[in-house]
Amino acid sequence: MNHWDVKFNTNEFVYGKEPNEFLKEMHKNHPFSGEVLAIAEGEGRNAVFLAEEGLDVTAWDSSKEGIKKLKNLADERNVHVNTEMVDLNQADWTKNKWDEIVCIYGHFDSELRHKVLENVKESIKPGGYYVSEVFSIYQIPYESGGPKIEDMLYDPQEVLEVFKDWKMIHFFMGEVERSEGNFHSGTAHVIQIIAQKPV
Repeated sequence: MNHWDVKFNTNEFVYGKEPNEFLKEMHKNHPFSGEVLAIAEGEGRNAVFLAEEGLDVTAWDSSKEGIKKLKNLADERNVHVNTEMVDLNQADWTKNKWDEIVCIYGHFDSELRHKVLENVKESIKPGGYYVSEVFSIYQIPYESGGPKIEDMLYDPQEVLEVFKDWKMIHFFMGEVERSEGNFHSGTAHVIQIIAQKPV
């Protein structure tokens, strides 16, 4: 079992069953449509929410325990989510495939993070969107969750540089309150982004 299999191998949804507040709010204000990919999706709370919103959702995660719980949650909510067990180090990205890619608290070392973000840019269709909320490099002193290794946290300059040629619909860095299960609870320092690929 990998680290995430161990973490998710419980009846409890460790990050809760409700979607991330930022994702929920953004979809209320910006009604997206089409095919969505949720990466590093864990137990599925966000993918299931997107399916409830009427989107065609595919979820990638490297944990078989996470995918099992995702499927159970989708059944509970009477929606369908396509699931694929994917290690992002070896992911098979397809150019111009997705209308939207969502990354909620997907944290990787800097080498993999850069590779993932570049592949995200290639995989989103022209006019499509990247939507993300992640912990910033300033999260370390906070007790609300996330990696305690700076290399696995997001630098705002890095994110802005990667998406400098895209239309920035929303960008925020700062404190938010989160109550997402036992592992994301309290005041957190995050980066939020909605970026649109040029047509």
